[in-house]
Amino acid sequence: MRTLKGNQLGAGYDLAAIPFTKVLFDTIKIGIIKSNLIAMFAGLSMALFVLDIPFFDKVIEIALAFVGSTLVIGSAGAFNNLYDRDIDIIMERTKQRPTVTGRIGTGTGLSIGIGMAAAGLIILYLATPLAALFGFLGLFLYVVPYTMWTKRRTVYNTEVGSLSGATPPLIGWAAITPDMMHWGIAALFVLMLVWQMPHFYAIAIRRTEEYRAANVPMLPVVKGLHRTYLQTNFYLAALLVSSILFWPFSPFIAVTAAVLSLSWFILSLVGYRRMQPGGWAKAMFIFSLNHITILLSIIIGYSLIKPLF
Repeated sequence: MRTLKGNQLGAGYDLAAIPFTKVLFDTIKIGIIKSNLIAMFAGLSMALFVLDIPFFDKVIEIALAFVGSTLVIGSAGAFNNLYDRDIDIIMERTKQRPTVTGRIGTGTGLSIGIGMAAAGLIILYLATPLAALFGFLGLFLYVVPYTMWTKRRTVYNTEVGSLSGATPPLIGWAAITPDMMHWGIAALFVLMLVWQMPHFYAIAIRRTEEYRAANVPMLPVVKGLHRTYLQTNFYLAALLVSSILFWPFSPFIAVTAAVLSLSWFILSLVGYRRMQPGGWAKAMFIFSLNHITILLSIIIGYSLIKPLF
């Protein structure tokens, strides 16, 4: 296995060797890739169900969607890491990223980002041109309007970033059909768009001092904890109401989404009064991960299993 030696790590690092796969995965944010692939597959599975298409009839498009999405999402992570090196070095949770420590240089990082983006978009195009278009939009929105423009300038950076985070289901759906006029994909897009807001607010509260030190205008840094709490509840209420959009696709999914969102809303209201801010934010963050993982998994399972009966 290829490794990077200690003298390539940059100041402050004396590890003898680091596996290159580890360096690469940290650079392209492998955790974010995995979570976004679940959302992509939910959109894809939903399209198969709505159009009554057997899974193996679209196995080539499905494989292309997985590979292409992986590469495009990974390229977005690489570009983000490269651009944010100056603020990542200040923040505890990001200061050991390969682009900060020197394990990945600028040239190498650009090669990874450009190469993965080009390959990913070509592969998505082989699935369908529309899937490639949504892949490009997700990449562009994350790198330019979010990373390079709003992240350091406005508290609305989270809203801008959520647009990119809501594109994976569109990629999955478009890999199966170009017909985007269905309540199911609309519901999934709105779910991903709105869910990200309380999720990232929880992260911002937990890391408020780090964001303040890096001069990143996250909502709790600029407006304070109480304003963030109120805005969190606004989006949780919107998430609850948006559950009705799933009804034409499946009343079962709509009710499941509503129960999960209502539980999250109750946790926010009760937890804010009974917990310390850090504990409340941690609980909200953990619940957000469980919320989206459970709901997307149920959507995938329902879409793939129900046609068998």
